[in-house]
Amino acid sequence: MKIDGIKKICVAGAGNMGHQISIQAALCGYKVSCVDINEETLAKAKKFAETWVPGRVTKGKLAGDRAEQTLANLSFTMDIKEAAADADFVIEAVTEKLDLKRKLFKMLDEICHPHTILATNSSTLVSSLMADATSRPDKVCNMHFFNPALVMKCVEVVKGPHTSEETAQLTMELSRRIEKIPVLLHKEIYGFLVNRIIGAIAKEAYFLYDMGIASFEDIDSAVVNALGHPMGPFRLNDLTGIDLTYHIGMETYKATGNREDIPSPTIVEKYVKGEWGEKTGKGFYDYTKK
Repeated sequence: MKIDGIKKICVAGAGNMGHQISIQAALCGYKVSCVDINEETLAKAKKFAETWVPGRVTKGKLAGDRAEQTLANLSFTMDIKEAAADADFVIEAVTEKLDLKRKLFKMLDEICHPHTILATNSSTLVSSLMADATSRPDKVCNMHFFNPALVMKCVEVVKGPHTSEETAQLTMELSRRIEKIPVLLHKEIYGFLVNRIIGAIAKEAYFLYDMGIASFEDIDSAVVNALGHPMGPFRLNDLTGIDLTYHIGMETYKATGNREDIPSPTIVEKYVKGEWGEKTGKGFYDYTKK
């Protein structure tokens, strides 16, 4: 398949990452079908698109005709066959649970055309853990966007041992065509590039907080004002989701058996309490007064 053969994209998962990836692809001219099993999640995604796109026009950052075409390119559905049957490229963006992803990849493999590429937006789980659930492992890879996907430019494309060179290069080029800046990993590694670097900083930050060395506010302040980061690790965790951090840690621990990969006690406590960050109104910081 050539890059110009990619006409329709299916995004599986309408959560924060999924619906923003969908809008970005639609904005760049692709027909996009965003699918989710949760009706409420889909409704929120659709409402966000119908608010965000016109908002860009109001701010003078998007032409009116392009905004109209973007919304025309977008559809939201609970029917995975409707979303994926005629898709040329699928981006999976569901919860970071391996069993769920494997079931989805098997289903997509049965629904999609033989030429369709199946990419996972997983931030840590490598695609070789899902590829053998399909009959097309050469067309499976990681295509990891960063949050918020409408703003962040980087996309990590990971070429597993099963991934063909054609699939890797098509994914790189598709990333460019939806106005992202892709980086290619020639080998699979847990956490990829950015999350391994950020994760090392966050892990130390959690340790310092758990040990009572400093408050999370002061740790964030130090990282912002001494290292020049746009936000500290605790604020960033609230943005990306403490539930995501928990699930990633637990899945990594299951895969490696290394106790150092178990989420910090504070992360576990926040997860159990349902204090997952901005999405729930409270994480490390309180967002109910925003």
